[in-house]
Amino acid sequence: MKYPLTIRQWFAFLFCALFMSAMAFAQAPDQSTPDGLIKSVVSDVMSSVKSDPEIQKGNIPKIVDLVEKKIVPYTDMRRTTEMAMGPNWKKATPEQQAQLVAEFKNLLIRTYSGALSQLRDQTVQFKQLRAAPDDQEVTVKTVVLGHGDPVPLDYRLEKTSNGWKVYDMNIMGVWLVEAYRNQFSNQISQNGIDGLVKFLQDRNKQLASAKPANS
Repeated sequence: MKYPLTIRQWFAFLFCALFMSAMAFAQAPDQSTPDGLIKSVVSDVMSSVKSDPEIQKGNIPKIVDLVEKKIVPYTDMRRTTEMAMGPNWKKATPEQQAQLVAEFKNLLIRTYSGALSQLRDQTVQFKQLRAAPDDQEVTVKTVVLGHGDPVPLDYRLEKTSNGWKVYDMNIMGVWLVEAYRNQFSNQISQNGIDGLVKFLQDRNKQLASAKPANS
């Protein structure tokens, strides 16, 4: 099968579609239904990315600033980090947990923001949501159509007191949380939880100092 983007770049689409949706919103996305949230987010991010030259150039400071102010409320980064940590999460102190959430969020933003420039002619097809009205967790399934074979992209959401929030994403059978779990576990086994925090901090500093790929 032919996929024009790498798995990392498709994860970029998944991540940035969720963490950059407010760029074109006059009002907040509809969080009353899980598929409604994803549809509004994905629709606006696609048009926003394609119409913003700075985003296409990989302007990371602009993306980070936008995410901090307008996007994080639509995700549950704490749960994402907890799942990526696995059993090690309970071994971390509250201070370490807060550090891990902050650093992991920054890592995702900085790692995947540069791949936004790869988004051009893709469109998204939404599959029918199969969930009961009282379900507290659901998976919204979509398919990205463009050059090459269709690419399945799925989103896991949970219902909270503040509406639906995304905590995990899937590309071609690989969940974002799973993609980082082994790496986190290895870092902790070698250097402890503080070692993982330092690893994330060092990686974020390295990414922050890197020049955009299209500069």
